[in-house]
Amino acid sequence: MTKHGSCAPRAPETLSRRAQRFLEVHGLLLPRLDVEPHREEWLRYGIPSVQIDRVAAFQKRWGGIALPPSPFYEGGPRILDADVPEGSADEGWWFPAGDGRVSMAYGFMIGPDGDFGIHADRWTSLHAGVDGWVESLALAHHAAFWSQSITKITGCAVDDLDLDSYEPVPEVQGITDNWWRGRDTLIAVYRGEAECLAAPECRTAHIYRELGDWCRSTT
Repeated sequence: MTKHGSCAPRAPETLSRRAQRFLEVHGLLLPRLDVEPHREEWLRYGIPSVQIDRVAAFQKRWGGIALPPSPFYEGGPRILDADVPEGSADEGWWFPAGDGRVSMAYGFMIGPDGDFGIHADRWTSLHAGVDGWVESLALAHHAAFWSQSITKITGCAVDDLDLDSYEPVPEVQGITDNWWRGRDTLIAVYRGEAECLAAPECRTAHIYRELGDWCRSTT
């Protein structure tokens, strides 16, 4: 640990090389919640042991990692850090993925299937796992650095995007959100906030152009 109580996190091998570099260069590992001292108390609250195990596994892999902000969702969680699971056997179980950087109408959560998303009046999965969220952050950082032109579009114009000549970027594990790659262009499409809040005007896409060879240097 440094004198500030932080150090560089070790990137999981399941991430792409790009995301591993991003995590290790730009991430910080800070103190995190230790689940085990809370296990008996959470069990008394009726939280199943298997759900506590999910939180413990998240903490071991991601807990305490601080990353640069996302270009959307007001930056995303400041620090990846879990807390008490909530839900039921009937509806499924969620747990927090970390506090937002600013006050938001929704929270960042890990869903019943391990997906990363946002929760307000409804649950909306953004990526199939936390790996996908981190991959998306890394790709946004990469694209913003190398692109010669960035265009932002919102609302109905997002649905008019012609993506036929593009291929999805699989490592972001996109569900509601996704990334698309062309010859020298990357496109990020953010639909999660629009779906979660029933606010179609929140649909947003960022188009990164003139990336040249750096468009393919994304794995």
